[in-house]
This record gives sequence, C-alpha cells and structure tokens, in this order.
Amino acid sequence: MRVVFVHGALVGDAAWWWSRMTPLLPESVAVELPSCGGGGDLYTDVAAVRAALDDGPAVLCGHSYGGVVMTEAAADHRAARHLVYVDSYLPDVGESLADVTGGVAPVEPAGEGLVSLRPSLAPRYVHDCDPEVAAGAMTRLVPQTAAAFTQPVRAAAWRSLPSTYVVCADDPATPPEVQREQAKRAGTVVEMACGHHPFLTRPAELAAVLRRVG
Repeated sequence: MRVVFVHGALVGDAAWWWSRMTPLLPESVAVELPSCGGGGDLYTDVAAVRAALDDGPAVLCGHSYGGVVMTEAAADHRAARHLVYVDSYLPDVGESLADVTGGVAPVEPAGEGLVSLRPSLAPRYVHDCDPEVAAGAMTRLVPQTAAAFTQPVRAAAWRSLPSTYVVCADDPATPPEVQREQAKRAGTVVEMACGHHPFLTRPAELAAVLRRVG
C-alpha cells in the first residue's frame, strides 16, 4: 500500500515528521508543502500533493492543515483511494481553514505576508513527545504564507471518496471537541489517546489505521 503523507502548517522537513511511519509503510512518500517557508500558498500546496498522486494509487494521510490541502488535492484524481484525516479539518467547497476554525489561529505576524507559530503555544503541540523528538520538532518550525489559511478549497474530495478521521483525544492544541465536530464529515472515526502528533508518538498504532483502510 502506498501512502501520501501531507504535513501540517508552519513546519518544514516533511520527511522528518513522518520518519517514524515510513519504515512501517515502505511505499509511502512525504510531500513538502511550498507555503511552509513562504514559497507558495494553498493552491501550490495542492499542486504538490497532486504531483505525488500522479505517481500511482495511494491512500492520503493529512495532518492538521494538511487535511485542508488533501481535501482539494484528491478531488477527481484517479489515484486517490482513501482520505485519512489526523487531528485535521474537512472544509467544504468555498471554505478555508479560517472558516472551519472560526478564524482562530495560533499564529503571529512574521514579516510581509507571513505568519509563524506563537512561541508560547509551542509546548502544547509536543507535550507527549519524548524530549529528543520535541526538540527536533521545535527546530523545524518555519513561517508560512498567511494566505494559505484564508484561501478556500475549490473541491471537496471527502464528498466522493471514503474517509477516516483520527481524533487525538489528549491534544491540548486542537481540542478533541473541535476534532469531533470536524469528524462528522468523515465516513469513519477512530480515537487515539495521544496528543497532536501521533505519527511521532504512536506510529505503530497510526500505521495500523492506515493498513486497515488500504
């Protein structure tokens, strides 16, 4: 089974974020999102994921903001087989990340057209990671193009493809009740007792979810 991993907002080095998953799912690929680092916007991120899908059939696994990207990228693409949303969002056509979160974002200005994660909030995202992983995560935070948070998706793949939502029930960054509300749009819901990054803290458990849908 081939998996296309789509990382979340405000981070770089896609391969590192999924490095505990790829040995368990050897046919997987982690997509770098151009908007992270300020090199693009939501639509260039979508194009990057579609390019990865061009290489063959795959399950898509989108984390946090990555689910927004995946929602448009997988629409009408012949290679997309299943959507797995991890602690993520399922916008409908015409909705942006800002729309589905009520405009609440953990960011601050980081220069012209860019935003970055507010430093005071960073510990919430890695609270259950081991110290080495938490430190590695913090070194990979990057500014992101602000427009990516407000641009609407132009297609919603979850309306036509099977989907699974993974609720991270111990996440202090994205409250579980917010996740469960988003999960109402998914076909199947799975709950894991973990924080924001289960691919860093519970890779075997998350890989098992992906194998079931693949």
